[in-house]
Amino acid sequence: MSEVFEKKVLDGKTAVITGGGSGINLSIAKRFTEHGAKVALIGRTWEKLDAAASEIRKAGGVASGHPADVRDYDALAGAIKSARDTHGEIDLVVCGAAGNFPAPALGMSANAFKSVVDIDLLGTFNTCRAVFEHLRRPGASIINISAMQAFTPMPMQAHVCAAKAGVDMLTKCLAIEWGPEGVRVNSIAPGAVDETEGMRRLAPTPEIRKQFTRTIPLQRFATKDEIADLALFLCSEAARFITGAVVVCDGGQSLAGLGVNMMAAMRPRA
Repeated sequence: MSEVFEKKVLDGKTAVITGGGSGINLSIAKRFTEHGAKVALIGRTWEKLDAAASEIRKAGGVASGHPADVRDYDALAGAIKSARDTHGEIDLVVCGAAGNFPAPALGMSANAFKSVVDIDLLGTFNTCRAVFEHLRRPGASIINISAMQAFTPMPMQAHVCAAKAGVDMLTKCLAIEWGPEGVRVNSIAPGAVDETEGMRRLAPTPEIRKQFTRTIPLQRFATKDEIADLALFLCSEAARFITGAVVVCDGGQSLAGLGVNMMAAMRPRA
């Protein structure tokens, strides 16, 4: 359990987390349950969701799985309704479903570009739109998982840069529109996070990983738990006056010309 927060700060709350079956989103789910929340995990694969929910329950938390593809609005809306029927009115939402693969713009098809935009951007909109009627208002909190690609151009990532930039602007628009309803909407933009599928794809070799680390002022990757702690803070009463923010958690990497540095890191060395 995180030592950053010494008491349970989410007691009695219900959270819906898309992409919750693995990676950063599963770590957020675990952190939320450690602090008293009930979590509903949404993702495409029932087996992965069931395994993740079982892991949380074995640790003493309350969790359930609700399969749906965030690109399919009707299926997603059904999964969210199922989550509410299971756990009650929804207080917290994490839009974490995402897709990524390194590819140059000329090396991907229009469908490949669209697939990432549909998962990252359309999926975030679909989740926010479908969950709104089930939110406990005022007091609900939504976190959209963005990325440094939203504000830093990067080679091999045109699709992700476009999608995540859209996620951040959507976050700000919803913060304005839904603020009067007492709903806060924020983004988290993680940098390089260890033991995630994204970094396994972007830094597939020890040499590229070493080059990546050199571009980070803190000289290491983040842990999934560190991103989970940030999500916990943003969903807590300690952040009750924060909305429309894009909170960067990258060890300072975006301060140092990330796009150029990544191009150097990913280029094969002679």
